[in-house]
Amino acid sequence: MPIDAHQEKLNFQAEVKQLLDIVVHSLYSNKEIFLRELISNASDATDKLRFESLSDPALYESDSNLAIRIHFDKDARTITISDNGIGMSCDEVVENLGTIAKSGTREFLARLTGDQKKDAHLIGQFGVGFYSAFIVADKVTVLTRRAGLSAEHGVRWESRGDGEYTVANVEKPARGTDVILHLKEDEQEFLDSWRLRNIVTKYSDHLNLPILMPKYTDDKKPTEEWETINRATALWALPKNAITPEQYKEFYKHISHDFEDPLTWTHHRIEGGNIEYTSILYLPAHAPFDLWQHEKHHGLKLYVQRVFILDQVEQFMPNYLRFVRGVIDTTALPLNVSREILQDHPAIPKLRSALIRHVLDLLDRIAQDEPEKYATFWKEFGNVLKEGPAEDFANRERIGKLLRFASTHADTAEQTVSFEDYVKRMKPNQKKIYYITADNFNAAKASPHLEIFRKNNIEVLLLADRIDEWVVSHLPEFDGKPLQSVAKGDLPLDEIVTEEAASKRPEEEKKEEMQQQEFDALIKKIKTLLDDKVKDVRLSHRLTTSPVCLVRDQNALGPQMERLLKAVGQPVTETKPILELNPDHLLVRRLREDVAEGQLNEWIHILYEEALLAEGGALPDPAAFVQRINKLWMEIFK
Repeated sequence: MPIDAHQEKLNFQAEVKQLLDIVVHSLYSNKEIFLRELISNASDATDKLRFESLSDPALYESDSNLAIRIHFDKDARTITISDNGIGMSCDEVVENLGTIAKSGTREFLARLTGDQKKDAHLIGQFGVGFYSAFIVADKVTVLTRRAGLSAEHGVRWESRGDGEYTVANVEKPARGTDVILHLKEDEQEFLDSWRLRNIVTKYSDHLNLPILMPKYTDDKKPTEEWETINRATALWALPKNAITPEQYKEFYKHISHDFEDPLTWTHHRIEGGNIEYTSILYLPAHAPFDLWQHEKHHGLKLYVQRVFILDQVEQFMPNYLRFVRGVIDTTALPLNVSREILQDHPAIPKLRSALIRHVLDLLDRIAQDEPEKYATFWKEFGNVLKEGPAEDFANRERIGKLLRFASTHADTAEQTVSFEDYVKRMKPNQKKIYYITADNFNAAKASPHLEIFRKNNIEVLLLADRIDEWVVSHLPEFDGKPLQSVAKGDLPLDEIVTEEAASKRPEEEKKEEMQQQEFDALIKKIKTLLDDKVKDVRLSHRLTTSPVCLVRDQNALGPQMERLLKAVGQPVTETKPILELNPDHLLVRRLREDVAEGQLNEWIHILYEEALLAEGGALPDPAAFVQRINKLWMEIFK
């Protein structure tokens, strides 16, 4: 193939240089995966051709028998992986092989640690398997031509992985891509037919596409006859009992470009009803680095009657299940379906509902039967699943069963307590599920609002993730039990106190009436001093050791939700909290005494700001707070 005079020498993008070095040094312990990655890329290229040819059949160029071919040359020390898929134009070659055009590239590279196992996992998530070729090759040549372009628009890309690559125009009669690996001297093991066939069987037997190698004579000479070395049958179309766990795992790695095994999977074939489909759905073992990026695409591979149609079809999975990977093959959609048609096709809601049910069934099963596996899932994807109650009203109760939280029942910040666990431990007279939201676990655990609950041994869920208040706002009850924030509204003591304390309630009520009269004048003064900051001032039932706390109205936004909405630019109508006083606390009782007006003002503001800090709020004037504290210290040490 003659090289055009327009050959260019270009530099890799800086991130590619860094990535190449990491790939070669992180994955060398499992060198054979280079073949899996290159076969996977070739398979993707044929899938793209199938899809584009639905609207332009001429792209097949009289060759509709799609296949991947692998052969090697011992004398030249090369392995060639060829496909007759979509191919690439010159611009696409530079874009796909010389740069990383993904959002989040810097974040991805920053997370690489130098730990081979962890880095290999991240590299797989990032989907840059082509560069694994440099694990075994000291030079890689790519010959390609995009389907639909004429033979003179072929492109040759070549690099030694040293920071530079060349691109030249060549003549390439056949569409598709040839990747030629010039092996390093110590990689002779891959110049062997049995070794290559074994790798294909191990990693790529599941592909719905023939992988061909030359037949060899008895003296190991290649012939001109090619034979298929994989099953070339869609894995999902096989009976479940005919598929091994290893085949399921390798199929996952193929569709997800993950180097690690999935956590678990579920395989369904539905026939004879209104909607026929087959699906394999996987839960990854680890969250991808870009799970929280808004522009990140997610979804399933869509096949119609075993013909690949679209990749990352998001219509089948809600956003709170965006971590699910897999395929769906159905007869309910036309072969010429597009993303636009998918928006309105009547079969989509039915398929979506069924697939969501399969995932929730799978989560239910591992939560009950494999709690350690579910704990792994929750650690990686729990905060994503928490989006479910707001997004999927129909499955709100099912999702609620799957949620996990920390609680006062344990001293650990691990989120292991389910609503079902909590309900089983409720006191006989307890009617509500109590919780508190805070910016972090320690703040939730130390909140003064928990004091009366600790005294009476009532469990409280500690919700310390940013999304938690959003969750409970869309999940008002579970199993008929209302969810109640301990920092909102007034507390019904008859539901909280122990039986022994309940028997003493008449005495307590008399005491509360007397205290109300005793503190009436102080309460009026505080209302006047804090009129612009609080809605009301009252004596507290919930405090036992702290002097004061702030309480929100029952239906008001919590402070965490206010801050979250402000952070995303949403308008927030701020509501004043209620200041509650502990009438048994020495500080509060001293304020009833004959305290000078100016000193009373300082103490009241300090106590209010204390309460504000205790609920995770920010002081409106930190300097003034410090001055008040210093002034009081000076008076003490006079």
